[in-house]
Amino acid sequence: MNVTSAVVLFAVIWFMVLFVVLPLRLKTQGEDGHVVPGTPESAPVDPRIGPKVKLVTAISVVLWAVISAIILSGVVSITDLDISGWLGAP
Repeated sequence: MNVTSAVVLFAVIWFMVLFVVLPLRLKTQGEDGHVVPGTPESAPVDPRIGPKVKLVTAISVVLWAVISAIILSGVVSITDLDISGWLGAP
């Protein structure tokens, strides 16, 4: 795996984890009872992006390390994931 592949893998993992973590512990304006005019009730009161980004980065580094180790070890290759047979037999 070259550097570009590693960076792309990390970016994909980071954004997937971000979309999982963003709605956790989210309190909406509707739940709080104070809706700012011009915003929907589902808008967050305090999204706390900073701690969530730190958590997402920590989780992503661990997941990236595990997935990279699996890819580099050769335990799973792209031909193992080829269910349609387009890549040909190894």
